[in-house]
Amino acid sequence: MRIVIAEDLLLLRDGMVRLLTDTGHTVAAAVDTAPALLAAVTEHRPDLSIVDVRLPPGFRDEGLRAALTLRATDPDNKVLIVSQYVERAYAVELLADGRGGVGYLLKDRVTALDDFLDAVERVANGGTALDPEVVRQLFTRNSHNHGVDGLTPREREVLGLMAQGLSNAAICAALVLAPVSVEKHITNIFAKLDLPPADDANRRVLAVLTYLNH
Repeated sequence: MRIVIAEDLLLLRDGMVRLLTDTGHTVAAAVDTAPALLAAVTEHRPDLSIVDVRLPPGFRDEGLRAALTLRATDPDNKVLIVSQYVERAYAVELLADGRGGVGYLLKDRVTALDDFLDAVERVANGGTALDPEVVRQLFTRNSHNHGVDGLTPREREVLGLMAQGLSNAAICAALVLAPVSVEKHITNIFAKLDLPPADDANRRVLAVLTYLNH
């Protein structure tokens, strides 16, 4: 796939370029500011943009704002955010439109090559990818929310893996459950979070968003 990277740390940026290139992808541009990211996406129309939350000159949330602009401008823009810290608000904003094609990883996860490449593939294919540590902290902070507090412990586990972007098959493997059991848990989650029948991919995103918004 064609990828654009926006990361101000030279070593990390060059490391991602090499990793992605070595695994068969094309890095169309590697930039270090939000304006350069917007220009690169307009020029190259990548399959995925990997974006640091904090970019020059302010090092606050310039990268995130640029990513949200890309999403608002074109629904087909897929964005994988990388950050040094867990920020609940950032995860909520990324998921707020109820569509897939978004991810939020901690920078430490980039060095876990298989996890990073799996997240790249999932987001580019329209799925979601939330760092397991992001999910863990969010669940810890929001353990008594309306709707979510009606989930069983197993349903919470399934929702946590859904938040990471895992498929039903991957959830089966992680929890050592039969496919029919996972499907039943997911159906129960949708019902308890009051998500009516719709496209299942979107409902998975909305289930996670419902949790985060509470």
